Amino acid sequence: MTRLRPTRLLAIGGLLLVGFLYWKPTQTYLHAKQHLNSRSAEVRDLRAEQTRLQKRIALAGTDEQLVREARRLGLVKPGERLFIVRGISSWRKHH
Repeated sequence: MTRLRPTRLLAIGGLLLVGFLYWKPTQTYLHAKQHLNSRSAEVRDLRAEQTRLQKRIALAGTDEQLVREARRLGLVKPGERLFIVRGISSWRKHH
């Protein structure tokens, strides 16, 4: 059986230390990369939706239709406040 020399032990120890020191940053990098890919896909989807909505707005006829569609989407003019009222249909049935 051969005996390990001190230089080999130091080399093995050094390699283990380097591997240990690279493990956590590598895990963090891979997690960040996965998160970035997820967010990039979300941004692509939102841009596609924005393009679709802009086309719908461009195809809208009159200003009145445009305002009605914008209100349906929950958009408000600058300086306005959005109020969401629920239960109107049941209120109408009772009155």
